[in-house]
Formats: sequence, C-alpha cells, structure tokens
Amino acid sequence: MVEDASHVSYETPAGRMSIPKTIVARIEKDDFQYSSAGRAASQPPVSAPQIEPVRGYEDILRLTIHDDSIDFGYLAKLETDARSGNAEAVAKVTAAHYAAAQFLAGKGDADAAIDHYRQALNFAPNHVGLLLNLAVLYLRQSQYTAALDPLERARRVAGDSGPDAANIAKLMGWAYYGSNKMDRAIEEWKRAEKIRPDSEVEQALAKAERDKAEEESYREGETVHFDLKYYGGAQPDLARGILRALEDDFRDLESQFDYTPPEQISVILYTEQSFADITRAPGWVGALNDGRIRIPVQGLGGVTPDLARELKHELTHSFITQKSHGRAPTWLQEGLAQWMEGRRSSSAAGALVAAASQGGAPSLAALEGSWMSLPGNAAAFAYAWSLAVVESMIQQGGVSDVSRLIDNIATAPSTEVALRETLRSDYSDLEQQTITYLKREYVR
Repeated sequence: MVEDASHVSYETPAGRMSIPKTIVARIEKDDFQYSSAGRAASQPPVSAPQIEPVRGYEDILRLTIHDDSIDFGYLAKLETDARSGNAEAVAKVTAAHYAAAQFLAGKGDADAAIDHYRQALNFAPNHVGLLLNLAVLYLRQSQYTAALDPLERARRVAGDSGPDAANIAKLMGWAYYGSNKMDRAIEEWKRAEKIRPDSEVEQALAKAERDKAEEESYREGETVHFDLKYYGGAQPDLARGILRALEDDFRDLESQFDYTPPEQISVILYTEQSFADITRAPGWVGALNDGRIRIPVQGLGGVTPDLARELKHELTHSFITQKSHGRAPTWLQEGLAQWMEGRRSSSAAGALVAAASQGGAPSLAALEGSWMSLPGNAAAFAYAWSLAVVESMIQQGGVSDVSRLIDNIATAPSTEVALRETLRSDYSDLEQQTITYLKREYVR
C-alpha cells in the first residue's frame, strides 16, 4: 500500500487501485467488521493427473473434438465397435470419452465432463487416471462424498505404494477434509507426504492439524444440512439457536437461488482468540467461510440480530461457492452476501458517487480475486462498492438474474463473459449502471 496527500493506492491481481483518502475515511465510519469468503482457501488446490494417451490418441482427439464441439456420431460408432470386446476398440472409445471430458472441463461444464469420465470408466473400470480425474471434478464441485468412491476404487487398483499412491492419498485428504473428517484427512495427507513430499499437502496438513488440535474438546451438533462444532464455553442453547437460524436461512436461500448444496455444511464456533489463531485473517475480518463457516461467538448467550445477519452472510457464501463451482469473483460473493443479510447502500452512496466522479471507483476486474491482503480502509471501500453493484443488478432484474449469472459463471471462460451472456452487459456497463442507480435512489 502507498499513501500520498490525497490518495491510498494498493496492488490487486488486476493492477494498482487508487482511492481518494477522503472517500475511504467516510465509508469506514460505518463501523462494522466484515465477513470474508476466503475464496482462495475454499477450493482444494488440486489438479487432474495427466493420463498417458493411447497409441494414436491425437487422431482420436481430432475426430472426437472438432469445430469446437464433440462429434457424438463418432463416439457412438466407437461405442458400437467396443461392444465386441476388442481391446483396441475399447482403448479407442475410452480415449474418446476422455477427450470429450477434457474438452468439457476446459469449457467449465463439469457436470457433462463427469458424465463422459463415467462413460469412459464403463469401458475401462480400473483405469486409475480416469478415476483420479473424475474425483478431481467432484472435489471442485464440493461433492466430497461422491469423490471418495472413485478414489477408493483407484486405491484398490493401484495399491498403497505404487506411482499413483501419493496422488490418491492427496485427493483422499481433500475429500475427508471437505467432509469434516479431520482425523482421516490428516491420516491421508501424512501418507501422501511419506510417499512424495508436496508443498500443497504440507500446507493443508498443517492447517488440518491446527483445526484438529483446536476442535478436540469442542461439542458437536447436527441437522440435515449442517455439522456444527463449538467450543466448550459456548452455551448449548446458543448452538441450537444457531442451527435453527441456519436451517431457516438455508430454506430461504435454496428458494432464491433455486439450488441445494449437495453436502452438509460445516460450521465452527470459536472464541475470539481461537478464531484469530486458526484463521490468521486480517483484523477487519469478523467471520470467515473457507469451505467451513467459522464464526467467533464468545460471550453470546443467544442469536443476536448481528449474529443472525452474519450467519445469513456466511451461508450465502457457501451457496454461491458451490453453485458457481468455486468460480464466483469476490465482488459478487461479498456484494450478494451483504445484500442477503439485509445491508443496503444508503449510507455509502454519496461517498461512492463522489469517488466515481474523482476516478476513484475501482474496476470490478480489480475486485475479482482475494481481498485478504487489503488494508482496512480499502476493504471497506471494496465491500461498499460491491454491495452497490449487486444492489443495482437486483433492482434491475431481481435475484433471478443474479442466480442465472452465478450459473453461467460456473461454465463461462470468465466472469465478464458470463455477464455478457446473462445480462448483455460488460463490466463498464455494470459500473455505470451502479452509479446511475445510486444517484437516482439515494443521492439528492
């Protein structure tokens, strides 16, 4: 971060952003702690293992994928040939379905890619590479239980010490971690590290061990959609109240987004100090969702209005992350989560309009990535601007438009492409729409 007499400047993944000092000071007076989607941490950093292609794979790829589409007629012919049981024909159809899956995964269509991996496995059920690629797609969709089935099959085929054993253990660790089975995750990651050291596994293992050490004395609660752990000093009535509030929020978000997360969502209630120690988040972060909803609740005897809003905010992150397959940008995550918890732009509208007039409104492209390194003033501005953008979108087309945008983000090459496909707008149009909305609605 760099400051001069009139501006605060800082680096983002999209370049340097500069904001007038007077503007961030005015927005900061809202005086509340922010929640964070922890976007970078919410998706396992897993990549699909490379599969050794069959002889003649380039020809099969060319015949399967051409004119930017899949040749289903060619696939059908290969399937007919393979039913004879001929080994070469089976290898060809397996390779063709693999090519189709890779093509669709590259397009962001994970569901269709999963279908082609499963069809390939119908012909080659013991192909470890296919099993691992299928598991990776399930993990990226937060379908942790589903990922365990191909991984267990891969282990039965490959054994505990073969060349694929480290990959299997690494992915198993993520599947168990996402399922909130910390002991099993640690066991798998230790196994992976013993077979082949890996910096990603090392970091994940250290985080899981911190979680396990903190949560060993925690109490537990559960509903059909939530798995709750809470520190021993918290009142059981508070835990039950939180679960009731989350279930109510779940039904509301399920209706608004027309989407149901496929797995239980983990919720952890901490003391203030434990929250800081475990999450290692900046001081302006009041709660975190990194795949598990993490909230400090020290001293609370019941679900206060502020806690209720925080719960709705964090649960919104879980819905957006899973519905978008982890690809929603942070500005949409945070803007929509604030809107769902009931925040509106009335108090910040004047400052945002003034910032735009001075060229200080940040581009949405600069707000796509993680905000965890932002200083407090810059974070305050980013939250206020993101809320205003989402608020203007909902005023224009309702929550249904935003829900469709999230669906398209899951498969589009970029957020801006999804925006054009859904709303016929680009970032520049949306930013101008937001200023026009703020002036009309709030600034007199």
